[in-house]
Amino acid sequence: MDIARMIDHTCLKAEAHRTEIRTLVDEAMIHGFASVCVNGSYVKSVSKTLRARSSSVKTCSVVGFPLGAMSENVKKIEATVAAKDGADEIDFVGNLPALVEGDVEVLREQFTTIVKEARAVNPDLVVKVIIESAYLMKDVDGVEAERRIAAACQAAIEGGVDFVKTSTGFHGAGGASVEAVQLMKKHAGPIKVKASGGIRTYDDAMRMIDAGANRLGCSAGVSIVQGLASESGGSGY
Repeated sequence: MDIARMIDHTCLKAEAHRTEIRTLVDEAMIHGFASVCVNGSYVKSVSKTLRARSSSVKTCSVVGFPLGAMSENVKKIEATVAAKDGADEIDFVGNLPALVEGDVEVLREQFTTIVKEARAVNPDLVVKVIIESAYLMKDVDGVEAERRIAAACQAAIEGGVDFVKTSTGFHGAGGASVEAVQLMKKHAGPIKVKASGGIRTYDDAMRMIDAGANRLGCSAGVSIVQGLASESGGSGY
């Protein structure tokens, strides 16, 4: 298993400077991460750099981040702009009240709107929806938590989304958990699961992968792969 190819190397803080983003891109290329995940203002420059270097690393943009509280029309525009700017992948934040309600029809309509418009620009665009799983599972019993997760996954499948993603990493309820990833994997069917939020070590990463995650979103990607090298006795990093 090539854990590096499962990592979206991420920098989403509001104060991120262009020098930090350049470092992020360099690190992603050195270690062979799946993507560089950035805010929309950096998508064009990241995409241009990666393509100029003929890199296999993809450009990923967040959309509706971090609250997901704007209208789906606004998210649609943001997703379309990201695709035009060169994003290969987008991670958009779902509408949290709708996710809590677990109304598959409403969620499917929201997801489909974003997917359809963004893929009109880039038919190969990989789309991930962030569901804030920690909040969906907070202060409710296991049955209700699973109902909410299952509804989000069903809507994602029917809405043409490629991944369900645990968290923005910005919500007070918390980030990824083994329990959430397991539930998402159980209900995701043909689509994939991305774990993000609080994944800082190799052991954290492996717990998420063992729970069923296909992709990891983290700012500590270098530390994680260096931990892998240490565990295996390698010195390549």
